[in-house]
Amino acid sequence: MSITRYTRRSPVFSPWLELEDMSARLNRLFSEPGSGEAARKNFWTPSVNVEESNEELRLTAELPGMNIDDVEIEVENNILSLRGEKKEEEEKDDRKFHVWERSYGRFERSFTLPRTVKPDGISAHFRDGILHIVMPKAPEAKSRKISIKAEG
Repeated sequence: MSITRYTRRSPVFSPWLELEDMSARLNRLFSEPGSGEAARKNFWTPSVNVEESNEELRLTAELPGMNIDDVEIEVENNILSLRGEKKEEEEKDDRKFHVWERSYGRFERSFTLPRTVKPDGISAHFRDGILHIVMPKAPEAKSRKISIKAEG
């Protein structure tokens, strides 16, 4: 069982949509932080870990500099979506950057949940810039020992 990244797909294949997707990827590639004001206002992707135990799946996302009001979590059709926006602390026109490595802007991450996760039991908490999402497994998905009976 695993949680996987969710990729939105068009119901009908279209080479034009594929070309548009490739163009968007190239734009993101060439507008990395440090390449101008437009790049700083773009999307960014928070780092995520997903771990599994017998009882649950746990997703943690690094959201430094954000607070609980900047983040939204939604589950729909077995897809867990994280959305939010990381804003710059202060904007001044008279500043000049020598190094720009921090990312700002909107983000969205989506993951397809396994059928064994109980969506009604999902909970989340936010502490020290880390979002913790706990997804309990359904009872039938949990590991259990099967006893062996001797015959004869």
